Amino acid sequence: MSRPRPEPIQVVKQRRDAALNALVQSIPYIRFLNVSFDRRGDELTAQLNFSDKHIGNPLLPAIHGGVTAAFLELTAVITLNWSHLWERIESGDLDPEEMAAGKLPRQPKTIDFTVDYLRSGLPRDAYARATISRAGRRYASVHVEAWQDHKDKLFAQATGHFLMPQDKATKG
Repeated sequence: MSRPRPEPIQVVKQRRDAALNALVQSIPYIRFLNVSFDRRGDELTAQLNFSDKHIGNPLLPAIHGGVTAAFLELTAVITLNWSHLWERIESGDLDPEEMAAGKLPRQPKTIDFTVDYLRSGLPRDAYARATISRAGRRYASVHVEAWQDHKDKLFAQATGHFLMPQDKATKG
């Protein structure tokens, strides 16, 4: 019995990176906030690359609460979508080139999103990672944590509930 030869790791990495890039580029607000994503296998870490436009209170100075909330919600949505599409990306069912050309699956829709501001966001890069608490066919619950200098010292966290896209309703 012979098994098919596995794809070279470079091909797999390129496909994953291209798919993630297409997902990220599909949300213009990610570019506006200057958020990037680091992928390690199927795990994502978001990075809010600091800019002076993120400052809400120049006297402290501190990152604006709306920037923090948007960063956390974007991290949740991209992580949730990445997890939802992982098998289709791995199987080759989703073509990263078509995704980059705008033929994207529908995104999860936010039902509610609650942010806990634990301390002021300092004027420096911030990082966030989302954990999917529950992901069903119609509904998902996600928890996001954000930190700056030390992962154990969170400056914000959030919990969100999302309506999952129905695969049959995918736009093409």
